[in-house]
Amino acid sequence: MLGWALTFLVIALIAALFGFGGIAAASAGIAKILFFVFLVLFIATMVFRAVRGKSPA
Repeated sequence: MLGWALTFLVIALIAALFGFGGIAAASAGIAKILFFVFLVLFIATMVFRAVRGKSPA
């Protein structure tokens, strides 16, 4: 998911470079949403792992 966010960020930067403001804004918005979804899932995973502890191997 972080890879997709970076991809949309690169698309936004390239679109802004060529003057496509609408596409750049939309891509930046999508990148921001994907980044925050990634961040929430990452933190939730870390919390669940800390609560659950290590499983006996």
